[in-house]
Amino acid sequence: MVGTGGVGAAVGAVARRRDFFERMTFADLDPARPEALVARLDDGRFAAAQVDASDEESVAALAREADVVLNATDPRFNPPIFAAAFEAGCTYLDMAMTLSEPHPDEPYSRPGVMLGDAQFAEHERWSEAGRLALVGIGVEPGLSDVFARYAADHLFSELDEVAVRDGADLAVEGYDFAPTFSIWTTIEECLNPPLVWERERGFYTTDPFSEPEVFDFPEGIGPIECVNVEHEEVVLVPRELDCNRVTFKYGLGEEFIGVLKTLNKLGLDSKEPVSVRGAEVAPRDVVAAALPDPATLGDRMHGKTCAGTLVTGTGKDGERRSTYLYHVSDNEQTMREYGSQAVVLQTALNPVVALELLANGAWSGAGVLG
Repeated sequence: MVGTGGVGAAVGAVARRRDFFERMTFADLDPARPEALVARLDDGRFAAAQVDASDEESVAALAREADVVLNATDPRFNPPIFAAAFEAGCTYLDMAMTLSEPHPDEPYSRPGVMLGDAQFAEHERWSEAGRLALVGIGVEPGLSDVFARYAADHLFSELDEVAVRDGADLAVEGYDFAPTFSIWTTIEECLNPPLVWERERGFYTTDPFSEPEVFDFPEGIGPIECVNVEHEEVVLVPRELDCNRVTFKYGLGEEFIGVLKTLNKLGLDSKEPVSVRGAEVAPRDVVAAALPDPATLGDRMHGKTCAGTLVTGTGKDGERRSTYLYHVSDNEQTMREYGSQAVVLQTALNPVVALELLANGAWSGAGVLG
């Protein structure tokens, strides 16, 4: 597993309870992180290693000792890790797909390079080699797509809209502003032009934070205003399911949206390095470094987070129906049972499930699939 941050550590905590694997190596640029994780897990099946996720050969050299590469880094590192897994003859899994690029002339109406385009372009190569790359298999994307497939197969005869809705009532004590997930990834998702798919129109983009709606989340979370955000489900679902519309909306809240807009105005969302007293540094990396590590916030957090898919259409009985399939992660429970905060634990569950289903043969395939 490449990447031993919050999600990577949570993968270890979940996998420790399962018996489908013989060995799992946690790798990171900073060797102290996987070493500390392996010591904490105290399980002879786990090992630690150092790897540079930006260096394809570094990843490939380590991957040659494995059957599967699970990418738990942020999606900047997908290209070298994806290529290294192929070079090493491994099955590949990730939780976020290769990054998009806005349309050069009409970014808020037409897509440019879409999420995952670089990976899906390699489908034939992976397929011909008989290897599987299972992309976007975290919670969102991943579990949300499984919910959509389940609804299509078991609950509906016709699908109208597949609408992924994510919201939480999490709070972090002692901080005025402390994101509970990677701020680098959150900036990427929320400030890029959101993607929408419709049968008649195909893919199109909108302004950030468009089409606000209030969604009433279950298990006590309650009503939260959600807005359009760029996300992989909008790419993945139309590839596999016959429906009329696919959207992704995130319950960010007024304060969070305000902070993101301010970062954008100041250029602090930029991924491009600038020179500061002779050092080259990306403004977004500075923002991420200045904020607390989300993986360390579990003891200060309380509340729940919900990931789910609202499906509307015609039920198996011929009647109109609307069903929200979801997973709620309670921070008190995840800290007590796994030692990981709710958001990273929720993200880590599905790739471990996927690994087990691949190991026991329930899932199989070749090519780049999601």
